[in-house]
Amino acid sequence: MNATRATQRLRVTVGDRQVASLAGLHLLGSLADTLGLAAGFSAAVPPAGERAPGHDRGRLLVQVAVMLAGGGRCVADLAALRDQPALFGEVASASTAWRALDRVDAGVLDALRSARADARSRAWAAGAAPSGPMVLDVDATLVEVHSENKEQAASHFKGGYGFHPMFCFADDGQALAGALRRGNAAANSGADQLAVVDLAIAQLPDAYRRGHHPGDPATAVEHPVLVRADSAGAVRAFIDGLVARNCAFSVSARTSDTLDRAIMALRPGDWHPAQRVEPAARRRRAQVAELDVTLAGWPAGTRAIVRRERPHPGAQLRLWDHNGWRHQVILTNTAGDPAVLEARHRRHAQVENRIKNLKACGLERMPFTSFTANAAWMEMTLVAADLLAWLQALCLDGDLARAEPRTLRYRLLHVAGRITRAGRSTWLRLPAHWPWANEAHAAYERLAHIGA
Repeated sequence: MNATRATQRLRVTVGDRQVASLAGLHLLGSLADTLGLAAGFSAAVPPAGERAPGHDRGRLLVQVAVMLAGGGRCVADLAALRDQPALFGEVASASTAWRALDRVDAGVLDALRSARADARSRAWAAGAAPSGPMVLDVDATLVEVHSENKEQAASHFKGGYGFHPMFCFADDGQALAGALRRGNAAANSGADQLAVVDLAIAQLPDAYRRGHHPGDPATAVEHPVLVRADSAGAVRAFIDGLVARNCAFSVSARTSDTLDRAIMALRPGDWHPAQRVEPAARRRRAQVAELDVTLAGWPAGTRAIVRRERPHPGAQLRLWDHNGWRHQVILTNTAGDPAVLEARHRRHAQVENRIKNLKACGLERMPFTSFTANAAWMEMTLVAADLLAWLQALCLDGDLARAEPRTLRYRLLHVAGRITRAGRSTWLRLPAHWPWANEAHAAYERLAHIGA
C-alpha cells in the first residue's frame, strides 16, 4: 500500500499511438460543423494571394475559436489542436493563423458576424433559443495591455492602459455582440451603446429582429426586446435610440436631487418586500417602492422604482443613503409589479460573470498590433463563448449545463480517450472510470441527433 504517497508508482515509456487528449474539444468542433459555422466562415473569408491557401481560412478561424474555448490565450496555443491530428486533422501553423486574422478587415468582419448569426439561427431552431422574453444586457469592460505598440490602446479612467470594449449578452449567457474601442472611450457613450445593441439585434433570427430597427412600426414587433444597463445607460441618446427601435429599457438611475426628494417623500406604507431573482421568493430586509416623480425629458411612461436595504457590516454610506438605508433606483418603461421589475433588473449583475468568462476565453489578451486584427481576435472570443453556450443548451444537462468554462474544461473538454479503428470506422473510447464519461457519450448522441 502507498498510504503516504500522493501518487502511484509507475514505469513511464513512450510510444503509444492511440491515446488522444482534449477529446471534449472535438465535440465542440463537431458542434460548429453541425451548425454550419465553418462553412459560413469559409464563404465569408475571400481567398487572398495568387494561389489558393493550403488551409481553408473559415475552418482555421473555427479552430481558433475552439482553441480559445478550451483555454487557449494566444495564437501559438493552436499547437494543442495541431498535436492531436486524430481528432482535429491538419491544423495550420501559428504563423498561418496569425496572417489569417491579421488580414480580416471591417468588411470580412461583418461577413463573419453574418455567418455567426446564421449558425445561431440553426442553434435556436435546434433548441438553444431563450425560454423566456428576449433580454439584452449591455456593459463595457477594461482590457489591460502591456505594450505601447498596439493601435488605439490608450490610458483609461482607472489609471491603466489598454482597450475599453463594449458587449451585449443575451440573458441566458450567449455572447451576441462586441465592439472593440479605444482605452479612453466613455462607458456612457449613447452612440457606442446603440451600435452594440444593433449588432446584437442583427445576431437574432428574423422573427426576433422584426420591428426592432430604427423607424420600424411598433405593430411589426413579434418578440419584445428588453435592454438592461447600469447607470452608464441612463443617457438620453441611448434611451431615445431604444425607444426608436421599439425596445423596452431598464437602467440604473444616477443620483439626482429630484429622485432624492421623491425618496424622502415616501411613507412607511409605500414600501413592500423585495423579491429574490428566483420567482416568488422574498429577499430578507429589502424593500421596494415606486416613486411619484416626473422625469423631465424622459420618454412618456418612464417609471422610477427604488429599492432599499441595510448595508452589510463595514459598508460606507453614499449620497442616497438615509436613516441607515441604502437606496438604489431603476428607470424602466415597462408595466408590472415594481418588486418583479426590480428583481428582473437585478439579473443584469450576471453580465459581470459573462465578461469574466469571456476573458477566460482569450479576451484578456490582444495579441496583434493592428486594431482590426485585435477586433477579429475579439470576435473569435465571442464565437468561443457562443460555442460553449450552444453546447450546454443542446448537448448537456444537469451540472454541466450550468458549469462555467473552467469547470467545463476539467470535466469534459480536456478528457483523454483512446482512438481505435474497427469495422471501417474510427472510435473514440472514453475512460470508464471518468465520472463524466456517460455525460460526454450522451452529448455525442444528442449532437448526432441534431445533425440528422
